[in-house]
Amino acid sequence: MFDPKPERYDYVLKKNPDCKPVASLDDILNDPAVQLITAAAIPHERGPIGIRVMESGKDYFTDKSPFTTLEQLEDARRVVERTGRKYMVNYSERLGNEATWHAGELVRQGAIGRVLQVLNLAPHNLAASTRPDWFFQKEKYGGILTDIGSHQFEQFLHFANATDARIEHARVANLDNPDYPGLEDFGEALLTTTEGCSCYCRVDWFNPKGSRTWGDGRTFVLGTEGSIEVRKNIDLARDTGGNLLFLVDGEGEHEIPCAGRVGFPYFGRLILDVLNRTETAMTQEHAFKAAELSMQAQAIADRARKG
Repeated sequence: MFDPKPERYDYVLKKNPDCKPVASLDDILNDPAVQLITAAAIPHERGPIGIRVMESGKDYFTDKSPFTTLEQLEDARRVVERTGRKYMVNYSERLGNEATWHAGELVRQGAIGRVLQVLNLAPHNLAASTRPDWFFQKEKYGGILTDIGSHQFEQFLHFANATDARIEHARVANLDNPDYPGLEDFGEALLTTTEGCSCYCRVDWFNPKGSRTWGDGRTFVLGTEGSIEVRKNIDLARDTGGNLLFLVDGEGEHEIPCAGRVGFPYFGRLILDVLNRTETAMTQEHAFKAAELSMQAQAIADRARKG
């Protein structure tokens, strides 16, 4: 384990006493026993770290967003091709939420027929006073569609079973935070997948102060034979918690609590993929395409904002 701020080790070691702090990233890169390196660096550093990891002969698993520029993505693609290593991404809104994961399983099973539209709403708490300086520097976080939006674009591809999409509209803005001019507090995008599925997301830093959660994330999937709503983190005005899935199909209306019942299959599959050189957890192209689309949308929105 390496962190440029060693004062943060105590928190990790309390939860993971077997972890071994080291003096530098090179100590990890040069350890022949290590096969997979994970990182949650400042976003603009994640791509370059991933290059170093793969060049050292190891696989890489990073927090989202995995890149802040399309140039970083192309560098990573070249190194993946040359080394055969993995550059995986923790798109946690789906991978770390049991109800969202189960929604994908239901879609794959044909529970709602052919998917026609995917709609994601992702408000977040700003809590500006608790944020580090880089949080408000766009060149470091990449923009709101690159950052939070990468979650949404990954879900678009997954639920629509799509490999690519066309961006129809993208917008970013600072609507109510003039003291932080580098912040984008609102973003939205509309896409059409190559299969004709419509996808829309709204990402923002306007989660109400009275909310019991850091973000009232919701996903809606419309199919030809039914629909799914996922309440990821909370169910408004009820004490039922999050991880709730609501399914309407030809048989009726169904509420499906998922917390503690589905688990998080992605992470075990990723470990097996590293060991077996397979792609059962997520394909490399899927991980990259979600990031690519989010950054393409960000670029379109940036151009529109500049006029």
